[in-house]
Amino acid sequence: MQTRGRPFTYGMAGLLALPFVAACTPTPPAPEAPPTPAVAPALPPARPAQPAVVAPSATSQALAQYYRRLQNDLLARNLLRTDGGPEVDITDTILARNFIRIALYDEYADLGSRFSPNTTESRLRRWEQPVRYQMVFGQTVPRAQRNKDQAEVSAYFGRLQNITGLQIEQSDDPNYLVMFLGEDDRPGAAAQLRTFIPGISESALLALMHPDRSTLCLVIAFADASSNYTYSRAVALIRAEHPDRMRSACIHEELAQGLGLANDDVTVRPSIFNDSEEFALLTLQDEMMLKILYDRRLRPGMTIDQATPIVRQIATEIISPPPV
Repeated sequence: MQTRGRPFTYGMAGLLALPFVAACTPTPPAPEAPPTPAVAPALPPARPAQPAVVAPSATSQALAQYYRRLQNDLLARNLLRTDGGPEVDITDTILARNFIRIALYDEYADLGSRFSPNTTESRLRRWEQPVRYQMVFGQTVPRAQRNKDQAEVSAYFGRLQNITGLQIEQSDDPNYLVMFLGEDDRPGAAAQLRTFIPGISESALLALMHPDRSTLCLVIAFADASSNYTYSRAVALIRAEHPDRMRSACIHEELAQGLGLANDDVTVRPSIFNDSEEFALLTLQDEMMLKILYDRRLRPGMTIDQATPIVRQIATEIISPPPV
């Protein structure tokens, strides 16, 4: 599978790093001869800086062609669905179990210089302050595409705000960067990331600046000194080379995982938090899991044992609401 959502969670400079990685990895398309490489209501649209548009390099164009073939292959196999999986009956027991698997496990471990796949038990993490997002576009992203991305991200953050009750707004003083960067754009973003995340680890910078081709997009969230389980910064990276459906899939998974649903699990469906690539867009079950995550009966730092009985109660209330 390709790695779509790779969530990592880190402590801020000099603090304990708690990697939260969400990634998505579909089976690559059939190979072909590679080209010769060159050396709520919707929130107000974000107002990112608008750098001049430059033509992508041959390397970036070849990558865009690869991702178009990959998307076509996934669609031909009835993946990247947008119907939410209505054929699956979600009970309160299934919902509670799936929430625990997604919110209270990590998919990757931080080895200092790199991340390694290693599913481990974790603790509940989420934002306890308003999310202030800003969109950043590389120079190779055409203006029409920027406008389309701005509208989609703004509408989706509005939806996430309505689901979670978390205040989410566009800001020129962001704590959440949403970066649309192509192969040619990423080297110029390193300085901005070092300023945004003082003391950012080499493993985090490497993941953002040098993802391999199988990493379609990723998000990294950072905790501050006061609480290693409360987020204070996040960066989502979405490849500028992606075609529309894969681009939307990355937006849906990364922005949601950046709120605290850190793991991917192939047994959890219908869900975008699943490396099978079956679903492209946030499903009803995903909405339910976000509601559980931001229920005030839960607290950042809770263990599985502490959270489970509360999660079960909330899941029962969601699936079978008590009479008014």
